[in-house]
Amino acid sequence: MNKSEFYEFFKKIPKAELHIHIEAVMSRETIKKLYLKKNGKEFSDSEIKKLFSYSDLNGFIAAFLAVQDLFTSVSDFDLIFEDLKNYLIRNGVVHCEAFFAPSAFVKKGFDYGEMTKNFEKNLRKIKEETGITVWLLGDVSRTFGLENAENNYKLFKAHPFEGFIGIGLGGAESKGPSKEFGPVFKKALADKYHAVAHAGEDVGPESIWDALKICNAERIGHGITSVQDSELVKFLAENKIPVEVAPTSNVFTKKYVKKMEEHPVRQMFDKGIAVTIATDDPIFFGVELIDEYWNLYSKLKFSKSDLKQIIFNSFDDSFLSDEQKKEFKEKVEKNWK
Repeated sequence: MNKSEFYEFFKKIPKAELHIHIEAVMSRETIKKLYLKKNGKEFSDSEIKKLFSYSDLNGFIAAFLAVQDLFTSVSDFDLIFEDLKNYLIRNGVVHCEAFFAPSAFVKKGFDYGEMTKNFEKNLRKIKEETGITVWLLGDVSRTFGLENAENNYKLFKAHPFEGFIGIGLGGAESKGPSKEFGPVFKKALADKYHAVAHAGEDVGPESIWDALKICNAERIGHGITSVQDSELVKFLAENKIPVEVAPTSNVFTKKYVKKMEEHPVRQMFDKGIAVTIATDDPIFFGVELIDEYWNLYSKLKFSKSDLKQIIFNSFDDSFLSDEQKKEFKEKVEKNWK
């Protein structure tokens, strides 16, 4: 298939995306609107270019926090969810499990209860307008330490809302080792929430082991350093632990992958790991979900049948019910034919 044929075909195939941050799906137009609202002047193209210039994970996180700082009111999230809706439609995503990170907003003085009302309203709006389901995972955030993570979890528990399904551990992996966050994961799992963790993105396989053994994470975000440890690869495959891989994100942050052709996702898939493909932060890395499938097809020698399996994985590895997974996979089969 050439590129245009590929995009036309794969847009029609239902997909789930399981690793994406809502603040990072916004369009540049939304960034300009938020900047103008906050600063009373236009955000120049040169300033935007500078914002999106970074060479490692910590630089990206600094840019992510700078974008969050543009928000001045809870109503600004309306723009984010509108951009998210359009993104999901463009990429044929029918179910999404996305992260939101409250730390920066709470520190700015936003009322978390009001945020959840906005989230619930917008999730319902997306469902009513498109049929797409979006569920949210609250990032307890390793960047600010365990105390902040536990405070975030207290907020999540005090303000549950329709569409909130659990917690995630994101942020600067080298500054917040997975093993430090076992207590907050234990509480969330005991309260019957789901729990996932970024690990093996910017730190070696020991971070993934800690996320699994200490945090009991149900899914691993990124997980690319798993290939450095054959026992870990075997453990992930045998226990069917899903790994949410975001190839372009890993190339941008440059810690372990310098170019797409070197990405270990092919090795992970071939070793039997339940790989799903996601974008992580589309606006920051200039990539959308179908782009990532094209990268696998055109640069990493994934066949169409391989990609079909990854699409099946996206539903199997989600937190949907077994019946919902079955229905979506049947739709994949129908559209594929």
